[in-house]
Amino acid sequence: MANRGGIVRALVGVAISVITIVVIVRGVDLAKVVDILRTANPAWVALTLACVVLDLSIRSLRWKRLLAPVRSVPYSRMVGYLLIGYLANNVLPARLGELVRSHYLGDREGISRATTLGTVVVERLIDTTVVVAIASLAIVILQVRGLVANAVLFGLAVTSLGIVVLAVLIVAHRLPGAERLAAIIQRWPRIADVARKLRDGLSVAGRPRTLLEALALSGLAWSATIVSFAAAGQAVGVQLTTAQAALLVSGVALATAVPGGPGNLGTFDLAGVVIATSFGIGRETAVALVLLAHAASLVVTSVSGGIALLRLGWTRRTSAAVGEAEPT
Repeated sequence: MANRGGIVRALVGVAISVITIVVIVRGVDLAKVVDILRTANPAWVALTLACVVLDLSIRSLRWKRLLAPVRSVPYSRMVGYLLIGYLANNVLPARLGELVRSHYLGDREGISRATTLGTVVVERLIDTTVVVAIASLAIVILQVRGLVANAVLFGLAVTSLGIVVLAVLIVAHRLPGAERLAAIIQRWPRIADVARKLRDGLSVAGRPRTLLEALALSGLAWSATIVSFAAAGQAVGVQLTTAQAALLVSGVALATAVPGGPGNLGTFDLAGVVIATSFGIGRETAVALVLLAHAASLVVTSVSGGIALLRLGWTRRTSAAVGEAEPT
């Protein structure tokens, strides 16, 4: 039954990507888009790629800090685990790479997969919080109305709900009736064990210092992404303001929260094109800008993810091997 649900989710994600791609290409002069990309400034393209690398480096450090209360894992390996997850996202639909990286890290480091997944859930919630904050500031500065503003407000509502749910899960053992519920769950030891380990991962959000570090690193990571989009704009002859680049980045990020096809194809691009054209940018130029920014991310994560997979291997690491690994 679980496999069937996963297949349905994957098919829905692919369908969403196909539909959004069709919407993007309708009425677009693809030959002109190709010409714009062909004449893109190499120096700005290089800066776009460099910012993607910086973004991934910061995200790896953030995951390491979130995992630190559970287990200290060397930064070099954390980079590899993150990149493998991004590589999986590029070839699997519905953002299944998030499950892949938590599973992979858990197996390789001897940590419960439920616990590592808990840290990923916290990471995603922190990311969404920062993205919504960036988007909210951008729409105020740009005085944006309509669909984009409504999408940000919806994202704010979802984020607020997520924060409340996470807080409840962290303190659930202290709530009235918690002991009775725990006694009921103990009838199924396996479920109780998974729930406990998942809570261990989620509980990192209850550590103020860890949470503040993660929020600060998230801000730095998204700043790098904003610069990468601005550089992609310069590469195709568009000078985005900081607020415009910020709204473009945050809008794309919120759109890709919707499970789509591999690599967020379609969902990423449609959101980017809609926002870019709202700035008065021509449709073909907007498509070229978004495709360049998206391609930079896909190329860096695919190549580096492949290298990480070759370096770390796919087989499970034994406890002895972990113990002999490089120091933190």
